Amino acid sequence: MTRRSLLSTIPAASFAPLAAASRIDTSAGFRLGVATYSLRGFVRPQAIEMIKELGVDTVSLKEFHAKIKGDPAEWLQARKDLEAAGIRVASVGNISMTVDTDEEIEQNFKYAQAFGVEGIVMAPTKATLPRIEKFVKKYNVKAMIHNHGPEDKHFPTPQSVLDAVKNMDERMGCCIDVGHTARTGVDVVESLRLAGKRLHDIHMKDLGDMMAKESQVAVGDGKMPVAAIFRTLKKLKYAGSVNLEYEINFKNPLPGMQKSFAYMRGVLAGMQS
Repeated sequence: MTRRSLLSTIPAASFAPLAAASRIDTSAGFRLGVATYSLRGFVRPQAIEMIKELGVDTVSLKEFHAKIKGDPAEWLQARKDLEAAGIRVASVGNISMTVDTDEEIEQNFKYAQAFGVEGIVMAPTKATLPRIEKFVKKYNVKAMIHNHGPEDKHFPTPQSVLDAVKNMDERMGCCIDVGHTARTGVDVVESLRLAGKRLHDIHMKDLGDMMAKESQVAVGDGKMPVAAIFRTLKKLKYAGSVNLEYEINFKNPLPGMQKSFAYMRGVLAGMQS
């Protein structure tokens, strides 16, 4: 399939004119990336083309685009496809880690190892944490524990993660979802600061109502304190990824994603002026 015929399968309204220059900016010390859950309505070749259109070179890979329980040869093919497009997989997930057996937990670490990632974005239970820590040490892959807000009975907030892992290996840490964090009523910026060296990944989104999950909008259109978040990350010398997780408009997400990246890049540019 040619690039032209592939893009013809994606809604035409998805694409806006691209700037000639690269839009990848690492001046703040961290990279803007895409959580590919945002592109869950598209098969991997389509998702790759859309990521390229966004001018992004880093992703957190969701298994919609490479099945965890699939053939390991497919994992390697997925990695080759992404790397051929100039895209690096920084993390995989979100992956449920609730079954407390070596076989189940290690399968996820083998998957992560195949992509050469820094860590696994995960949703464990407190009971599975010791076994996860064992494989973090074996594979040198970080545990990026994702908080899921008020509905999450295990880890609603970043602080609940930090409390659970405080006596564990420092690679046991947080993937802070700023939207879910805000919905618990805690200060998002302070949560990032408190995570410190255990801040391993970030899911970025924006909300029109900071207490309402269904109020998600393009980044910059809501109330998320994006500039304060980025300034805090720079102060912390955070060197990981800030991955846009755009959970709305799954059939045609690109316009909202493009708007989100334009806003975030504008914030970063303002920090340098």
